[in-house]
Amino acid sequence: MPGSRDDLTRLRIALTAFFALDGFVFAGWVVRIPAIKEQTGASASALGLALLGVSAGAVVTMTLTGRLVRRYGSHPVTVACAVLLCLSIALPPLTHSALALGAVLVVFGSAYGGINVAFNSAAVDLVAVLGRPIMPSFHAAFSLGGMVGAGLGGLVAGSLSPTRHLLGLTVIGLLVTLFAGRALLRCEPAALVDRTPEEGSAPRRPDRRTRRLVITFGLIALCTAYGEGAMADWGALHLEQDLDASPGMAAAGYSCFALAMTVGRLTGTTLLERLGRTATVVVGGTTAAAGMLLGSLAPSVWAALFGFAITGLGLANIFPVAIERAGALGGPSGVATASTLGYGGMLLGPPAIGFMADWFSLSAALTSVAVLAAVAVLVAVATRRAAVPG
Repeated sequence: MPGSRDDLTRLRIALTAFFALDGFVFAGWVVRIPAIKEQTGASASALGLALLGVSAGAVVTMTLTGRLVRRYGSHPVTVACAVLLCLSIALPPLTHSALALGAVLVVFGSAYGGINVAFNSAAVDLVAVLGRPIMPSFHAAFSLGGMVGAGLGGLVAGSLSPTRHLLGLTVIGLLVTLFAGRALLRCEPAALVDRTPEEGSAPRRPDRRTRRLVITFGLIALCTAYGEGAMADWGALHLEQDLDASPGMAAAGYSCFALAMTVGRLTGTTLLERLGRTATVVVGGTTAAAGMLLGSLAPSVWAALFGFAITGLGLANIFPVAIERAGALGGPSGVATASTLGYGGMLLGPPAIGFMADWFSLSAALTSVAVLAAVAVLVAVATRRAAVPG
């Protein structure tokens, strides 16, 4: 197909921009959680329940987005969800109770869940067409966006109110969506490149074994994404509350985590080509478990920051591997199923940590991240021939 290679390059750039935007907006929210907690006067458990609004919105939307992608295409759905995401990020600072916060987070979570299924579906198709394991590079853009968003949040935490900060993210996000969205909508979906009309129109009908494999990938994603959600929602609070870090230093915790994930994912394609998927998951999960034990139990801020970085490096490529394999097997439905499980772990984990923090302590609750990273390793090893080939 003439010009198809240039089209694929433009498509990859546009998708990368949306992955980065997603991380940037999400990180901007999470670094202001301590300020929003103080504004609403919520306890740890009440905040955990409010954060459940993100979970509820995301999980419900993910189950529907796979159908929307099959009907309308991944590109229009990505753009529509990006607009809603950018608008909804301005809502949390306008609330003054845990109940109101939970309600607006349902909207934010719906947009967040929808865009993740949509652009991951587009990325899976592009990976299949290019024939290289480049999925980690897209998730590296998410992590880089998260690092920049968290770093910016740390810089402005002392000078800008959450309202002005998050409204600024809305403006920036809509501008990025305007330019990247126009490019994305002009690109032909990668799933249709170099396919016959029959191949392009044939729906995927996964059998029972395929559905079991997709669920297995989703469970691996859940175990590791739990750690990402914990770091996003509770990492800054742990540093500030348990280790007496300043607001700026507390925000740096997520920056360290996101930077390490970015580095790990930027090298992910090379790592996957050399080690294969099973070894990548096993080494990554083991590293993450050790890093999180250090990050949650360390007696000093700097040791905890180092532990957060090690955790990010370990978790970096497990989630992209799980989502890519689920999508390769089940198409948009596979991405939706694995994403629902995976992001369910990311979004349901923080409320669980909130309750554990009230029962025990926040540092003890964060050790659950290490436990689930170890579980991901065990699942990968137990199902290595079928669930994590290579």
